[in-house]
This record gives sequence, structure tokens and C-alpha cells, in this order.
Amino acid sequence: MDGTVLNSIAVAERVWTAWALRHNVDVESLLATVHGRKAAETISRLGLPGIDPAEEMRLLTLAEIADVAGIEPIAGAGRFLEALPRDRWAIVTSAPRDLAVVRLKAAGLPWPPLLIAGEDVENGKPAPDCFLLAAERLDQPIEECLVFEDAPAGIEAAEAAGAAVIVISATHRTLLQTPHPSVADYDDIVADITRAGSLQILWKRR
Repeated sequence: MDGTVLNSIAVAERVWTAWALRHNVDVESLLATVHGRKAAETISRLGLPGIDPAEEMRLLTLAEIADVAGIEPIAGAGRFLEALPRDRWAIVTSAPRDLAVVRLKAAGLPWPPLLIAGEDVENGKPAPDCFLLAAERLDQPIEECLVFEDAPAGIEAAEAAGAAVIVISATHRTLLQTPHPSVADYDDIVADITRAGSLQILWKRR
């Protein structure tokens, strides 16, 4: 979701920066690791004394829900999602469900037929659990699924699950080294249904 079909980087970095400053955590290092992961897991890895990761995640989530300034869809994302068959796609996010709902609405994107949120799996990205659960609920073999990702943790999760990957680079500040095909946004691609009923992704000619 974040960085893949919508851009919420400004919000996330505002909220995480304020949190880091309160807890004397290096802001730059923290911001380099938060994207694509569950907040509680990010906080746990810091090993801060006297911190309850679950409570800190709750407070962070409330702050992010209250701040939707600057959230916008990735170019072409709405058109692309609306073109997909309703039973063939899902949003798979590390964000809590309540936050995902707020951000998808703020970005004006189509509501997904299936939403897998952070609380739906025990192990967040880079573990493959979320993508495996989505494939199961879509009744599709994971090997026949295509994951759109922007963050290293999400790409690693998709690889571990056995799915194909396309990297969306719209929010990248530096080139992400990856063997997977990459597009800036959804204006570069189109979804097409073959005569056999397969869904294929085509690159537009410029």
C-alpha cells in the first residue's frame, strides 16, 4: 500500500521523526528502516529500555491516522486497480487495518476486494506470511501471483513467498538495487486479460 499504490512518506516521516526525537533515536537511521515493516517489530529491534512496543505502535498509529496531509495516489494507480478483475487482487500491507482504511480513503483509491493488514499475520515482512495468506484467500497459487512492492522488506517477503515482483519506484530517492523489473508508476503499465483468462501486465510504449 504505502509507496506502492499511494504516497504517505511525508506523514510517516513526520510521525516517526517526532517519535525518534522523544526517545533519543537517530532519525536518519530510523527512517531508513521503517518502510514496509510492522511498527512494533521496528521498535522491538531498537532494544530501548522501558519501552512497550505494542503501546508505542498504538500511539504511532493514532498519530498517523490523525495526519493525512499530503497523502496521494501513485500516478495511474486508481486506473490500474479499477481495470483489475475484482476477484484477482488484494492490498497486502504492514500497516494496521484502521490506518490502511484511512489512507486508502485519503488517496481516493478503489477499495480492495481483499485487505491483508499487519494484524492478520504473526510475522510481518520480510517474512512471507502476508503474501501467502493473500494468495490463499484469493485461491491462487502463490507462484502465479505478482507482487507490486517498493521497499526492501516487502520485496524480500515476496521472494520468500515465491511470487513474481515488480518494483514501483515513484517514492524512491535513490536507485534500489534489485533483479526485478521496475517502473516509476502505473502510467507505464496496463493490465490485460488474455483469451485464456490469464492476467498479464504490459509495458506501455512511450
